[in-house]
Amino acid sequence: MSTVSLCPKQPPKLRLTPLNLKPPSQSSPIAYPSSCSSSSTTASEVSTQSELTEILPNLYISDINVAECHTTLSSLGITHVLSAMSGTVHIPAALPIHKLQIPLLDTPFAELAAFLPNTTDFLTDALRDKNAKVLVHCVKGVSRSASVISAYLIARYGWTTDQAVNYIRSKRMNAQPNRGFISQLDEYARSLNQSPS
Repeated sequence: MSTVSLCPKQPPKLRLTPLNLKPPSQSSPIAYPSSCSSSSTTASEVSTQSELTEILPNLYISDINVAECHTTLSSLGITHVLSAMSGTVHIPAALPIHKLQIPLLDTPFAELAAFLPNTTDFLTDALRDKNAKVLVHCVKGVSRSASVISAYLIARYGWTTDQAVNYIRSKRMNAQPNRGFISQLDEYARSLNQSPS
Protein backbone atom coordinates (compact mmCIF):
# COMPACT_ATOMS: atom_id res chain seq x y z
CA MET A 1 0.00 0.00 0.00
CA SER A 2 1.44 3.35 -0.95
CA THR A 3 0.83 6.69 0.66
CA VAL A 4 -0.22 9.61 -1.48
CA SER A 5 0.55 13.11 -0.27
CA LEU A 6 -2.26 15.59 -0.82
CA CYS A 7 -0.02 18.57 -0.11
CA PRO A 8 2.69 20.16 -2.23
CA LYS A 9 6.19 18.81 -1.68
CA GLN A 10 7.65 22.29 -1.33
CA PRO A 11 5.36 25.04 -0.05
CA PRO A 12 5.99 28.54 -1.37
CA LYS A 13 8.49 30.70 0.48
CA LEU A 14 6.84 32.60 3.30
CA ARG A 15 6.61 36.38 3.40
CA LEU A 16 5.83 37.49 6.90
CA THR A 17 5.59 41.01 8.20
CA PRO A 18 6.79 42.14 11.62
CA LEU A 19 4.37 43.10 14.36
CA ASN A 20 3.26 46.70 14.31
CA LEU A 21 0.47 47.49 16.74
CA LYS A 22 0.01 51.04 15.46
CA PRO A 23 -2.24 51.40 12.44
CA PRO A 24 -0.40 48.86 10.27
CA SER A 25 -0.14 48.76 6.53
CA GLN A 26 -1.65 45.95 4.53
CA SER A 27 0.49 42.83 4.74
CA SER A 28 0.68 40.25 2.00
CA PRO A 29 -1.05 36.97 2.76
CA ILE A 30 0.83 33.76 2.13
CA ALA A 31 -0.89 31.81 -0.63
CA TYR A 32 -1.24 28.03 -0.81
CA PRO A 33 -3.15 26.01 -3.38
CA SER A 34 -6.73 25.62 -2.17
CA SER A 35 -6.72 21.87 -2.69
CA CYS A 36 -3.24 21.45 -1.23
CA SER A 37 -2.94 18.62 -3.71
CA SER A 38 -0.58 19.91 -6.34
CA SER A 39 3.13 20.51 -6.20
CA SER A 40 2.81 23.50 -8.50
CA THR A 41 0.26 26.21 -9.03
CA THR A 42 -0.87 27.11 -12.53
CA ALA A 43 -2.13 30.51 -13.61
CA SER A 44 -5.72 29.21 -13.68
CA GLU A 45 -5.44 28.09 -10.02
CA VAL A 46 -4.28 31.46 -8.69
CA SER A 47 -7.80 32.77 -8.18
CA THR A 48 -8.75 29.79 -5.99
CA GLN A 49 -5.78 29.90 -3.66
CA SER A 50 -6.14 29.70 0.07
CA GLU A 51 -4.45 32.33 2.16
CA LEU A 52 -2.63 32.25 5.43
CA THR A 53 -2.07 35.58 7.13
CA GLU A 54 0.08 36.36 10.15
CA ILE A 55 -1.90 38.65 12.46
CA LEU A 56 0.63 38.83 15.30
CA PRO A 57 3.96 37.07 15.65
CA ASN A 58 3.12 33.35 15.77
CA LEU A 59 -0.65 33.93 15.38
CA TYR A 60 -2.11 33.12 11.97
CA ILE A 61 -5.55 33.13 10.35
CA SER A 62 -6.64 30.97 7.42
CA ASP A 63 -9.39 28.96 5.83
CA ILE A 64 -9.95 25.24 6.32
CA ASN A 65 -7.77 24.23 3.36
CA VAL A 66 -4.63 25.52 5.03
CA ALA A 67 -5.63 23.93 8.35
CA GLU A 68 -5.96 20.50 6.74
CA CYS A 69 -2.65 20.59 4.85
CA HIS A 70 0.07 18.52 6.55
CA THR A 71 2.92 20.15 4.63
CA THR A 72 1.78 23.68 5.38
CA LEU A 73 1.26 23.05 9.09
CA SER A 74 4.56 21.20 9.35
CA SER A 75 6.62 23.74 7.40
CA LEU A 76 5.28 26.60 9.52
CA GLY A 77 5.81 24.67 12.74
CA ILE A 78 2.17 25.10 13.80
CA THR A 79 1.74 23.80 17.36
CA HIS A 80 -1.87 24.81 18.06
CA VAL A 81 -4.98 24.94 15.86
CA LEU A 82 -8.25 26.59 16.87
CA SER A 83 -11.09 25.56 14.54
CA ALA A 84 -14.06 27.94 14.66
CA MET A 85 -16.61 25.91 12.74
CA SER A 86 -18.97 23.00 13.04
CA GLY A 87 -18.35 19.81 11.12
CA THR A 88 -15.28 17.66 10.74
CA VAL A 89 -11.85 19.22 10.44
CA HIS A 90 -9.18 16.85 9.14
CA ILE A 91 -6.09 18.16 10.90
CA PRO A 92 -3.31 15.68 10.14
CA ALA A 93 -3.10 13.24 13.07
CA ALA A 94 0.61 12.67 12.50
CA LEU A 95 1.43 16.18 13.70
CA PRO A 96 1.74 16.91 17.44
CA ILE A 97 -0.79 19.74 17.45
CA HIS A 98 -2.92 20.98 20.35
CA LYS A 99 -6.45 21.46 19.04
CA LEU A 100 -9.59 23.27 20.10
CA GLN A 101 -12.74 23.20 18.02
CA ILE A 102 -15.81 25.28 18.73
CA PRO A 103 -18.99 24.25 16.85
CA LEU A 104 -19.88 27.71 15.57
CA LEU A 105 -22.10 28.51 12.61
CA ASP A 106 -21.49 31.68 10.61
CA THR A 107 -24.86 33.30 11.19
CA PRO A 108 -25.66 36.55 12.99
CA PHE A 109 -27.69 34.54 15.52
CA ALA A 110 -24.95 32.03 16.42
CA GLU A 111 -23.85 32.21 20.05
CA LEU A 112 -20.20 33.30 19.74
CA ALA A 113 -20.09 34.83 23.23
CA ALA A 114 -20.41 31.45 24.96
CA PHE A 115 -17.11 30.33 23.41
CA LEU A 116 -15.02 33.48 23.92
CA PRO A 117 -13.64 32.70 27.40
CA ASN A 118 -12.38 29.29 26.18
CA THR A 119 -10.97 30.55 22.89
CA THR A 120 -9.26 33.53 24.52
CA ASP A 121 -7.76 31.27 27.21
CA PHE A 122 -6.58 28.79 24.56
CA LEU A 123 -4.85 31.55 22.57
CA THR A 124 -3.41 33.24 25.67
CA ASP A 125 -2.00 29.97 27.03
CA ALA A 126 -0.56 28.95 23.66
CA LEU A 127 1.06 32.31 22.91
CA ARG A 128 2.79 32.42 26.31
CA ASP A 129 5.18 29.87 24.83
CA LYS A 130 7.57 31.79 22.58
CA ASN A 131 8.01 28.66 20.44
CA ALA A 132 4.29 28.12 19.85
CA LYS A 133 2.71 28.93 16.51
CA VAL A 134 -1.05 29.16 16.48
CA LEU A 135 -3.46 28.90 13.57
CA VAL A 136 -7.08 30.06 13.91
CA HIS A 137 -9.31 29.06 11.02
CA CYS A 138 -12.89 28.67 9.93
CA VAL A 139 -14.23 27.59 6.54
CA LYS A 140 -13.21 30.74 4.62
CA GLY A 141 -11.05 32.63 7.13
CA VAL A 142 -13.40 35.61 7.03
CA SER A 143 -15.92 35.88 9.88
CA ARG A 144 -15.65 33.25 12.63
CA SER A 145 -11.86 33.08 12.80
CA ALA A 146 -11.59 36.88 12.63
CA SER A 147 -14.12 37.13 15.47
CA VAL A 148 -12.17 34.74 17.69
CA ILE A 149 -8.92 36.63 17.08
CA SER A 150 -10.72 39.95 17.66
CA ALA A 151 -11.85 38.71 21.08
CA TYR A 152 -8.25 37.76 21.90
CA LEU A 153 -7.01 41.24 20.89
CA ILE A 154 -9.77 42.89 22.94
CA ALA A 155 -8.80 40.86 26.01
CA ARG A 156 -5.03 41.08 25.51
CA TYR A 157 -4.68 44.75 24.56
CA GLY A 158 -7.87 46.31 25.94
CA TRP A 159 -8.93 47.32 22.44
CA THR A 160 -12.44 48.12 21.28
CA THR A 161 -14.16 45.86 18.78
CA ASP A 162 -13.50 48.41 16.01
CA GLN A 163 -9.80 48.58 16.86
CA ALA A 164 -9.45 44.80 16.88
CA VAL A 165 -11.41 44.21 13.66
CA ASN A 166 -9.67 47.08 11.84
CA TYR A 167 -6.27 45.75 12.91
CA ILE A 168 -7.10 42.29 11.57
CA ARG A 169 -8.48 43.79 8.35
CA SER A 170 -5.27 45.76 7.90
CA LYS A 171 -3.51 42.40 7.71
CA ARG A 172 -6.26 40.39 5.98
CA MET A 173 -8.54 42.60 3.89
CA ASN A 174 -11.38 40.09 3.54
CA ALA A 175 -11.71 39.52 7.30
CA GLN A 176 -15.16 40.65 8.41
CA PRO A 177 -17.08 39.31 11.41
CA ASN A 178 -20.82 39.18 10.74
CA ARG A 179 -23.04 41.79 12.40
CA GLY A 180 -24.19 39.41 15.14
CA PHE A 181 -20.59 38.62 16.05
CA ILE A 182 -19.74 42.34 16.10
CA SER A 183 -22.53 42.93 18.63
CA GLN A 184 -21.30 40.06 20.78
CA LEU A 185 -17.71 41.32 20.59
CA ASP A 186 -18.90 44.76 21.72
CA GLU A 187 -20.62 43.15 24.72
CA TYR A 188 -17.50 41.06 25.44
CA ALA A 189 -15.35 44.21 25.44
CA ARG A 190 -17.78 45.95 27.80
CA SER A 191 -17.79 42.95 30.15
CA LEU A 192 -13.98 42.94 30.30
CA ASN A 193 -13.90 46.67 31.06
CA GLN A 194 -16.35 46.18 33.94
CA SER A 195 -14.40 43.28 35.46
CA PRO A 196 -11.88 44.05 38.20
CA SER A 197 -8.35 43.43 36.95
